[in-house]
Amino acid sequence: MRRRQLSESQLDKDYFLSTIEQQKVDDITLSAFYQSRTLTVLACIWLGLAYIACSRSSSFSLEQNLFHGLIAVYIIFIFVSVMIMPNGPFTRPHPAVWRVVFGASLFYFLCLVLTVFLRLDEARQIIIWVYPNLKYMKHSDILDKEYAVNCSQVTFARVYSHCDIFAAAHFVGWVVKAILLRHRLIAWTLSINWEITEIAFSHILPNFNECWWDSLLLDVLICNGLGIEVGMLLCRWLEMRDYRWHSIRDIPGARGKLKRAVLQFTPRSWTYTRWLHRDSSILRSFLLSQLMIVWQLAELNSFFLKHVFIVKPSHPLTMFRVCLITLMSAPAIRQYYLYVIDPHVKRVGSQLWLFIATVLTETLVCFKLGSETFEHAILWNLVYWVIWMILSSFLTVWMCRSLFASQVQDVPTGSQSCKTSVPIGNQSTSLLTTDGLDYSADSKSESSFELRRRHSLVDRPVKT
Repeated sequence: MRRRQLSESQLDKDYFLSTIEQQKVDDITLSAFYQSRTLTVLACIWLGLAYIACSRSSSFSLEQNLFHGLIAVYIIFIFVSVMIMPNGPFTRPHPAVWRVVFGASLFYFLCLVLTVFLRLDEARQIIIWVYPNLKYMKHSDILDKEYAVNCSQVTFARVYSHCDIFAAAHFVGWVVKAILLRHRLIAWTLSINWEITEIAFSHILPNFNECWWDSLLLDVLICNGLGIEVGMLLCRWLEMRDYRWHSIRDIPGARGKLKRAVLQFTPRSWTYTRWLHRDSSILRSFLLSQLMIVWQLAELNSFFLKHVFIVKPSHPLTMFRVCLITLMSAPAIRQYYLYVIDPHVKRVGSQLWLFIATVLTETLVCFKLGSETFEHAILWNLVYWVIWMILSSFLTVWMCRSLFASQVQDVPTGSQSCKTSVPIGNQSTSLLTTDGLDYSADSKSESSFELRRRHSLVDRPVKT
């Protein structure tokens, strides 16, 4: 098996740029939606600022001026992100959408960096300045229901009373997580490990105290379990689809055009994901274990941030953070998957780098500003939790390697390839690869680089 090389060839750099950082849109027919508008954006920004400068009243207070100025800075930052930021490995529904996600993620990361230099009271003052209703919020106010009370009284009415909007959110969340990971055993391990995480931190986070039937039945089996299985069924259905895309101009009738416009928000193609196989090396196992640990850390940060800054789960700040982390994780996981399995990818993508930096900085903010919370932590609980996270990750990886044959039971005997059909225009070209990567291209307009890349990667070794 080919090992990872430290140096990058020019072909690898071009491949990294076109596949990881800046995925190109194939066969553009509506060119108006993909043309550069840099001068138009510049004119709009300048005219908007000029209008505000000439018409804004001087009666506004300093706080109002700062607040409106920060909103303008954020909007301009997003517009600049659309022009210069990488769109990453995805192009649906439009590359600009993923550039906006990258820009919003970068702005959030910079805000976290600023928070590192603040005290807790200073950081809360800024949040209260934006959301004055949080001024008198207490920790008891963010507990939305009773936790671990009379656990021996198990009745259908009591169990049903816990099936609220958050239970539905758990189900939908695990459907999304299963689609992002596309691996049943890893998803189940993350679900079970999260319940263990709640037990380990329940002495410092009151909302982690749950009855056994709440953790085992509602969380693991019903919400998380059903979400994982539904997500895997969706992945299986998407794998079996035949992706044939045609220009909206070639589709007759308003109904057909409307359907094609809606389908623009669906995947262009679907890649069969194979994280591990029997010949996977220790390095790949270690990399996959890192993914599981960072995933748990990102989940844990959400609860610690709410506890430290005293914000309700239903608050817009909490919802914004959850949505942003979800959108960040989609291209980040894709880039990490290519980094793990592809020997031609020798560095991580920008979205992945930013996601890891954001999660680690969130953890740093929680430790620094939540020092009073961690003073009451039981050290051995945290030590056992860290040990279990590491051991369970490697144990899951070992089980994945052992059970790989059952995972790929639908792949024809004697072949480990996956066929991806991506018609472009009126023709469809497909390329068989040994690791499920999509290297389809338009046979009518292939550049010399595309020809070199395809011929060099058809029989290339898979990273172990």
